[in-house]
Amino acid sequence: MKKYNLSYILGITLVATLGGLLFGYDTAVISGAEKSIQKYLIDSLNLSAFAHGATVSSALIGCIIGGAISGFLANHFGRKNTLLFAGFLFFTSALGSGYPEFLFFEKGEPSIGLLLMFNFYRVWGGIGVGLASAVSPTYISEVSPAEIRGRLVALNQFAIIFGMLVVYFVNWGIANGQPLAWIDSIGWRYMFLSEAVPAGLFFLLLFLVPETPRYLALSNQNDKAIHVLSKINNSKEKAQTILAEIEQSIREVSKGKLFSYGKKVIIIGILLSVFQQFVGINVALYYAPRIFESMGAAKDASMFQTIVMGLVNVIFTVVAILTVDKWGRKPLLITGSIGMAIGMFAVAGLAYFDIIGISTLVFIIIYTASFMMSWGPICWVLISEIFPNKIRGQAVAIAVAAQWAANYLISSTYPPMIEFSGALTYAFYGAMAVLSAIFVWKMIPETKGKTLEEMEELWKKQV
Repeated sequence: MKKYNLSYILGITLVATLGGLLFGYDTAVISGAEKSIQKYLIDSLNLSAFAHGATVSSALIGCIIGGAISGFLANHFGRKNTLLFAGFLFFTSALGSGYPEFLFFEKGEPSIGLLLMFNFYRVWGGIGVGLASAVSPTYISEVSPAEIRGRLVALNQFAIIFGMLVVYFVNWGIANGQPLAWIDSIGWRYMFLSEAVPAGLFFLLLFLVPETPRYLALSNQNDKAIHVLSKINNSKEKAQTILAEIEQSIREVSKGKLFSYGKKVIIIGILLSVFQQFVGINVALYYAPRIFESMGAAKDASMFQTIVMGLVNVIFTVVAILTVDKWGRKPLLITGSIGMAIGMFAVAGLAYFDIIGISTLVFIIIYTASFMMSWGPICWVLISEIFPNKIRGQAVAIAVAAQWAANYLISSTYPPMIEFSGALTYAFYGAMAVLSAIFVWKMIPETKGKTLEEMEELWKKQV
């Protein structure tokens, strides 16, 4: 008999990873629409670069909220029900962002009120992103055997990047060959509306997957937990052994005490999240067409170059999936930090000397590829597995909220920073990459091959 039921595990994992795909789709859809939004809602109202940056990044406010409440919702209503709520938020946000005039405003008449309504719908969808970003990897880690957990959680990052690649193709397909006036008045709406398709699919498929056995055990539904564990492990005896380990970890620490295992594990989770954003990755993702246009590419060509970058991202995320359970988490993170530092410092140097061309594209690709084979997927793997069972919901929520707060800070400050100095902006991201390598080397424990309960024992020894 096989050690575990791989086809069943993959099936429920792939449904959960649709939350990751929507995470990527929702956060990257703005890349194709941000210049049209600037013309329609920012420039027409004579607003500043800060207003532009805040609007492009407004979904991240929702992401912070979603991340912050994810632990409460996941612990009180379950991982599955929280993902269902996220799917509803994705769907309704897609419709509202594509047609923010609905009910209250006249189409074609920009106003501060319309700008606020657009931002409301983006924040609304951002709450869904924040929930999915925390709960999808948690769901996957809680249904995965230890031997393949890293690869399965890394699939969520693949789904995020694949979602970004899909929306880059969608945006390019909508804009390709169309007059700029049409894109600025109609095309950007189709970009946002397109998200309703995967959002609806995610919501419906979630009705077919089970709740996680660890949540079922936490909520005293042991018979259901045994049933799910038996299907996962092809053995009722193995299921009973795992359930006993889960129950033991639940009994040993009283519920709700965030620092029951010390402050270090919480600090590590927060710093993992902050460094993942301070290296500047989402600047490259959100503003990719604008960056390539600044190198002299035409609008259609800049969107195509974004697709090239998206393909590279997918390829190197696959590298991470194939190596995370073989090489371990720390070696990949440190290697990625070094690659990101090289890429960003090179871009900073080229910007300083006003050298614009293929070399800039090459170093941006080196930078993003290094991120995608390391900090992109591995950060989520670690966040899903380093926290003990009893505090996982709360701790993941704090780490994810910190990640989105850092994301918002970096993304919203990019337009004014780049106006001040491109070279210093990119050099700052390079310096953060160097610091991230030192942080991993000094503070991160290796989690390869360890069960979630073994990770709990590691932190108990350090209290």
